[in-house]
Formats: sequence, structure tokens, C-alpha cells
Amino acid sequence: MQRLTITIDDDLVAVVDAFIEAKGYANRSEAIRDLVRSGLEQSGNEVTRDRDCIATLSYVYDHAARELPKRLTQEFHDHHHLAQATLHVHISHDSCLEVTVLKGRSSEVKAFADHVIAERGVRHGHVAFMPADAASGPHGRGHSHSDHSHRAVKKRPV
Repeated sequence: MQRLTITIDDDLVAVVDAFIEAKGYANRSEAIRDLVRSGLEQSGNEVTRDRDCIATLSYVYDHAARELPKRLTQEFHDHHHLAQATLHVHISHDSCLEVTVLKGRSSEVKAFADHVIAERGVRHGHVAFMPADAASGPHGRGHSHSDHSHRAVKKRPV
């Protein structure tokens, strides 16, 4: 690990310290490392490296836009290997929010997300990338699968 020295104005330090407190980081270094990773991932680093990734695609669209729900459904069927799950929320009479978890090569995920966001009738869109290896390794700060168990949720009989 290398040590970096940076200069940050007082106002930004106050914001960083408030972030650290709110998120429960033990120190500034941990928080800064996470912020740098996040910034690099969102700056397109995932796409330039073209590796396996997980992403969330969030977008708000006009459900009454001509053929838009039908076009979106067809796009998701055509890319079923990327789309893992979708949450659909009715926001207003005219607007819906969808959040989709995507998984695949970052270049393919980005191309698909960009295509969905560019559809006529999609008002707002955002894609957030995470490396797929983040999901396969220990999660959190130093926890391995043997450190704890995951509870299974059982369905109640109907």
C-alpha cells in the first residue's frame, strides 16, 4: 500500500468528515479509498477495462409514450442474458421508474443501458457499475463466508 498526500479545502474536508460520520467509517483513509473506487467506476473505468460487471440501470419513463413499454419489453427479452431482475414502480399517472440489475461484460452492459436511456419517452436514466469480482469475494470489510451465515427466508404456505 502506498501513502498519498493531498490538499483539500476546509469546506470539502467538512463534507468528507460528515460523510465519514454518517457512514460509520473508522478513518478518513477507508472512506477516501471507497470514494476513489466509486469515482473510478463511474468515470467509465469499467467500460475501458471491459471486464465482467454488475450494474444497476435506473430510468424514469412515460408509460403512455408511443409503443415505449412494448419496445422496452422487447429490448429486455432480446438481452435476457444481461437483465437479472427488474423493479417497476408507478410514480405518477404518466411516469414509471424501473431499476434493473444487469450482469455481463461491461461494454455490453453499457451499450444496452445507453440504448434504453436513449429511447424516446425515457425521461431520466442512470447506470451504476460495480466490478463482478466485488460480488464473488469477501463482502464488506474483511468478512469471509465462514465468518457468518446467511439466513434463508422461507415462504409461508398459502
